[in-house]
Amino acid sequence: MTLFSDDARSDGVPREGDPTRIDGLEPEGGAWDEASETAPAPRSRRIGAALIVAAFVLLLVTVLSPAPYVIEAPGPVFNTLGYNHPVGQRPANADEKKPLIVVSGHTTYPTKGSLDLLTVSEIGNPDQLPNWGEVIQAWFAPSRAVIPVDVAYPPGQNVQDQNAENAQLMTDSQKDAVAAALNQLGYRFEQHVVVKQVADGPAKGILDVGDEILSVNGVEVKGVQSLRDQLKKNGAGTAATLAIERSGTKKTVTVTPEAASGTVVIGIGAQMEYHFPFDVKIQLDNVGGPSAGQMFALGIMDKLTPDSLNGGARVAGTGTIDNEGNIGAIGGIRQKMYAARGAGATVFLAPRSNCDEVTGHIPSGLHVYAVKTLSESVKVLDAVRTDSGTAQLPTCPAS
Repeated sequence: MTLFSDDARSDGVPREGDPTRIDGLEPEGGAWDEASETAPAPRSRRIGAALIVAAFVLLLVTVLSPAPYVIEAPGPVFNTLGYNHPVGQRPANADEKKPLIVVSGHTTYPTKGSLDLLTVSEIGNPDQLPNWGEVIQAWFAPSRAVIPVDVAYPPGQNVQDQNAENAQLMTDSQKDAVAAALNQLGYRFEQHVVVKQVADGPAKGILDVGDEILSVNGVEVKGVQSLRDQLKKNGAGTAATLAIERSGTKKTVTVTPEAASGTVVIGIGAQMEYHFPFDVKIQLDNVGGPSAGQMFALGIMDKLTPDSLNGGARVAGTGTIDNEGNIGAIGGIRQKMYAARGAGATVFLAPRSNCDEVTGHIPSGLHVYAVKTLSESVKVLDAVRTDSGTAQLPTCPAS
């Protein structure tokens, strides 16, 4: 701000060209006080300046103070057909220069292009929250999401607990991906739906940990999802007949499912057990969760088949998978789409159950196709490889 001071002759007559006082009056006493030019600023002005400084300091303290949120941002991208270091980065050491998928005891074939799995980086945790400045910036960034810390880390769960849970989910996801790939390619191997936990509920005292569930009402159960589907079909309040195998002996039991949280349950935790015909090892450290399942399965299939699944294109995708090839919803799909585009992908395979988060948020230049089974994903890749029929492929509805 520029300040003007009066400059007049002692006789009170303004000089030619000098600025004129807006009130047209001389100071009391008939002459200007030369000392007024260096007089201190009025008290009100000093107070105003002090308030501005105080407000700035308060704003700075607020911006730098912790916020009760965590930020989800696009994370590293890994090519399942390549090595176990992020796309676009040089390996830091020999451990990051290993093939991400290694098949032993079976013929493998050269691959082309990429089948990228995607991750989400989480900024902040209950022990180290982001500041308000970071949160405000993230709110306005389309590639980021801001979520309450209590949602990301439910009460009673700390960072170590969540990391351990995500590590176990990753291990289970890798096994399911191997099973899904081998089933899709027609291999025969042992796969069992096994009871891992019995809670208070309909099955307590009827089923035991270690029981293998063979069928429900005479319909073979090939996976955990098949078990859920058959129980839902049976309905709550109606007795269901389960064929099981316990300690090598087959028997039939009756359990009456109940309704819970909009589904039909019998109060057990079931998990798959496999005996694969050859070894498939996935070498990926420091990445947790189940969302890479679909891309693991496609990467395994590509290595086991003579032709390239993707025709050399850069394809990315996400989604959980089970041994039956069902692709399920995941978190952070917006961040993953931006990560895919940043790595150069032009094709993205999204779980159909995530379409509500995809619509209206697709980065420019990325073609997103909605899939719910591994078979549908293979059809998308067939169309991409042959450059035909992509217009008929399923996509998420337009906003």
